[in-house]
Amino acid sequence: MNIQDVDDQEKISKTNQAQHKNFWKLKHTPEEIRKTQSINMKKFMDPSADPCIDFYQYACGNWHKYNPIPPDRSSFDTFEMLRESLDSVLRDLLEENVPQDPAIIDKEFWTSLRDNTTRQSRDKRHIYDFYKIAENKDVPAPFFQVILNHSYPKTEDAIDKAKFLFKSCMNEELIKVRGIKPLLYLIKELGGWPVLDGNWDERHFDFEWLLGQLRLYNNDIIISEWVGPDIRNSEEYVIQIDQSSLGLPSRDYFIEKGNQKFVDAYKHFIATVAVLLGADSATAYEDAEQMVNFEIELSAITVSAEHRKNVSDIYVRLKIRELHSIIPQIDWFKYIGIVTNREVNPEDPIVTFSLNYLHQLVGLISGTNPRTIANYLLWRFIRHRVNNLDDRFQDAKQRFYKVLFGREQSPARWQSCISQVNSNLGMALGNLFVGRYFDERSKNDTLMMTIQLRQSFKELLMETEWLDMDTKTAAALKIDYMRLKIGYPNYILSEHMLNKRYQDVQIHPDFYFENTLSILQHLTRLEHSKLTVAVDKNFWNSPPAVVNAYYSRNKNQIMFPAGILQPPFYHRHFPRSLNYGGIGVVIGHEITHGFDDKGRLFDKDGNLKVWWKKESIEEFHERAKCLIEQYNAYVVPEANMQMDGANTQGENIADNGGIKQAFRAYEHWVLNNPERDESLPGMNMTKYQLFFLNFAQIWCGTTRPEAARNKLRTAVHSPGRFRVIGTLSNSDEFAEVYQCPVGTPMNPKNKCIIW
Repeated sequence: MNIQDVDDQEKISKTNQAQHKNFWKLKHTPEEIRKTQSINMKKFMDPSADPCIDFYQYACGNWHKYNPIPPDRSSFDTFEMLRESLDSVLRDLLEENVPQDPAIIDKEFWTSLRDNTTRQSRDKRHIYDFYKIAENKDVPAPFFQVILNHSYPKTEDAIDKAKFLFKSCMNEELIKVRGIKPLLYLIKELGGWPVLDGNWDERHFDFEWLLGQLRLYNNDIIISEWVGPDIRNSEEYVIQIDQSSLGLPSRDYFIEKGNQKFVDAYKHFIATVAVLLGADSATAYEDAEQMVNFEIELSAITVSAEHRKNVSDIYVRLKIRELHSIIPQIDWFKYIGIVTNREVNPEDPIVTFSLNYLHQLVGLISGTNPRTIANYLLWRFIRHRVNNLDDRFQDAKQRFYKVLFGREQSPARWQSCISQVNSNLGMALGNLFVGRYFDERSKNDTLMMTIQLRQSFKELLMETEWLDMDTKTAAALKIDYMRLKIGYPNYILSEHMLNKRYQDVQIHPDFYFENTLSILQHLTRLEHSKLTVAVDKNFWNSPPAVVNAYYSRNKNQIMFPAGILQPPFYHRHFPRSLNYGGIGVVIGHEITHGFDDKGRLFDKDGNLKVWWKKESIEEFHERAKCLIEQYNAYVVPEANMQMDGANTQGENIADNGGIKQAFRAYEHWVLNNPERDESLPGMNMTKYQLFFLNFAQIWCGTTRPEAARNKLRTAVHSPGRFRVIGTLSNSDEFAEVYQCPVGTPMNPKNKCIIW
């Protein structure tokens, strides 16, 4: 790709972003809204394609001409486009009316600090002194707490905290001047990273202590620990443990032949970071080799997703003393005491989903040099913390991501900073977004549609011939019990409650590194504080300003944040065909998750329980097998690899059920509203054709080969092309609307149907 190509792509991307940003900022008439949507839908289509041969090509064939993959993306689709436009709006909100801090730290001060020169300015001398004090090993408080507690007047306002976090993240000049010093102090507090410390002594290495300290910063390394509702008793919070993630996207990267280039890139990334932090180059590469060899062995004992599908088989509830007796090589009392910050009762319950993994893990650890274990634990922590340092580390990460995902360059700084704020102070940012842009009528409209789709599913449920009546009745009751969360939680509109939500988070407009640490510790404290309270099944766990939707099996709850209620998913001035084909299908998809291969294992109260008759379970598996084989047969052209129908079956079931529900709900709406205009200007299509076209265009997108291969190994969703082809080829309604003859690719004689 030449420079001109990149410039053209960036120009097109910015133009599209500006158009979608205007959706939030400008008020359009119903006619303008429909005209704009018609123009967009037509330009993405390939009218030369036969909709009965390949409906994805027909609906999305020209998408790539108008939406090339930006250099800072490994893929680009409708969701990414909408997220970019939403992020642009969020940036404006965070940059508005930022409070002026009276003690802003200037570049001159940090330069003098870096160079260890004497300070002349008395009003800033105290911060320099804290740096000097922190170098004393006897300092009882963590360095970053010293800085945050003494360097500025605290703010209690959650909105100010969000704006300060963004400001500190965007201050690249100050981050560069501060350099690696904040991370080096933190590493020192954690006992030192052996690759950096020539005096590191394994006799002082305490595995449980270090593991616990890293968990306090919301990091799960080797062992994943969290507090959540017990899946067999959704009214009770319980400590839960499992195997953790790896440094590459999946175990396959470590153990499959042909992936050596990814392992080598990962090893080089580790060594590069170590050298940037001051390690000797030879030592860095030697230790990186040992770390990666350890992780290869770790990946070998990690259980693959396909062998963990039946959660009933891997669920084990014990008392903490029982776990300690079964796996005595780990001091569970010490580890859990550090993480929960309280005395451990040996009789307290703990749930594990990885007992066999833990047995093998302690064997692996006992046979590994403590230096390698300490190196690896700190590396997995440091890998994330260098995201808060200067561009040298981002450049190293980008080189790694180029090999791993094919990404050409790092995202713009502001986009990364928006992601940081939304991920960590999302309710405060949601307050700004909802207060400025959210249309309450869309919330009520979506609620009405959700009620209609639940009724459609119940109708389809009762028409299902393979399901026994007792199970049908219980399933219908589960639908009635589904909790609906649309838009945002009301408490974010209360200044007092919002401030209380983030009251223990300390944010300074300058200290980006320390701000992040404060947030991480807050998240860990918040999670473990649940052990002393009852489960709140109405709790919101998603920020409002995101383009996504969720179903929670354990809460039997569906959630549609405010950020997804935008075109092409929804607009109150759209023809209803587009809304039902857009957000309506998303609603149906989430409802169906309650009855997919995993969701069906949970009852109306969110408890793991056998509530289906044996015969119906067997019938379900037969129909699920049909879908698995259907999607297994698809070959993803970007990667020249077959799909994994077993790994994606839950999402495929939800896709197939969601569109069927949405179409039925739309048919009911049409019957009750025969006079409504369902046309789009300039499009000679029926309302039902528009329904399916809008559904398909939601999944338009393109992917780099490296990213496509990664998603096929790790993702539970099918690629967009096959979410369209796979779903619609099972739809009798689609075949009738587009008049596809039986036997054509989009209307096969034998279809896979569950719901």
